[in-house]
Amino acid sequence: MEKIMGGVTAAKGFLAASTSAGIKYQGRLDMAMVVSEVDAVAAGTFTTNVVQAAPVKWDKEIVSKEPGARAVVVNAGIANACTGAKGMECCRKTAEAVEQALHIPANQVLVASTGVIGMQLPMDKLEAGVKAMAPELNGTLEGGAQAACAIMTTDTKSKEVAATFEAGGKAVTIGGMCKGSGMIHPNMCTMLSFITTDLAISKELLQEALLEDVQDTYNMVSIDGDTSTNDTVLLLANGLAGNPKITKKDESYQKFKEALHYVNTTLAKKMAGDGEGATALFEAKVIHADTKGHAKTLAKSVVCSSLTKAAIYGHDANWGRILCALGYSGVEFDPEAIELFFQSKAGKIQIYKNGVATDYSEEEATKILSEEEVTVLVDMKMGEEEAAAWGCDLTYDYVKINADYRS
Repeated sequence: MEKIMGGVTAAKGFLAASTSAGIKYQGRLDMAMVVSEVDAVAAGTFTTNVVQAAPVKWDKEIVSKEPGARAVVVNAGIANACTGAKGMECCRKTAEAVEQALHIPANQVLVASTGVIGMQLPMDKLEAGVKAMAPELNGTLEGGAQAACAIMTTDTKSKEVAATFEAGGKAVTIGGMCKGSGMIHPNMCTMLSFITTDLAISKELLQEALLEDVQDTYNMVSIDGDTSTNDTVLLLANGLAGNPKITKKDESYQKFKEALHYVNTTLAKKMAGDGEGATALFEAKVIHADTKGHAKTLAKSVVCSSLTKAAIYGHDANWGRILCALGYSGVEFDPEAIELFFQSKAGKIQIYKNGVATDYSEEEATKILSEEEVTVLVDMKMGEEEAAAWGCDLTYDYVKINADYRS
């Protein structure tokens, strides 16, 4: 696998466009469209929140019942959640606008929305946005980059990634974009992720690969503990790479899974590092756990701890908060057997061993914790399993951003 520049337009046959539709924001891109030039199979994972936005319901129906999809339309600013029958009608009208503009059947059009819950979408602006984007669709990296910008809400930076790998003697490309900064605590899986690949693969294996990988990537991110009504990951594969179609879990399938994991992990970490008000990406890595499930539970417990997140913001080596978060995770362990470390590009320091603090330098610990990416390493001394979870520090700005989000 090789990392390359790009996002949703990196793979063959995928086009993108964006526009300023004025749905809620003014003077900025707020609508994007991604289209495959040929039929593509589609996979998806969605929020487990009982309250689900209209686009989630629309997409679940298409992914589960239709053989494929060719287009995705995304708007930022209004979530189209808790909008009743009118919200579903907006999804249908958006798909029909694509059908009219591009002659793609409405049942092959996926939709996604992000923003304020409870507001109705202005359909006239949405339909005008689709009409404006249709002639602008292109396969350039810039087109994909602009689409990544258009789906942002409180994000401070766009998020995209791409990679190539070989399958059946053919070069295959996979790329993606996502948005997510607040209300991030995926359980599937406000986060949205869109992935495209020119791989030829069966719909069943595409869905299985995505569902499996989401558990170790997006589901290991937490910014604020709130699971959105709109969480969606969509993956389209159009087969234009020309590889022999993957219908079994062979070497090509494993290479695809490796590339998919890289894309999803990269996007997940980009979201975590861009959490609302964040100054640092905060990683909790658990090693030598007795089971994979326990490793994931422990890592997520640490990264979700508000007190630990606040300590990371203050560059404070308050290891007691980490130990506390491990202790209430529900996993049984011997507190006197584990070891704790802080690490970043500034170095690595052990802070806890044999049930007590080590004789570490507070000054050195502060230096390590002052970097933009900080890791808490937990050695459980119980087995060979490991897992990582990602979040961010908790700052004053998080409260400021969310106190006036609708204003």
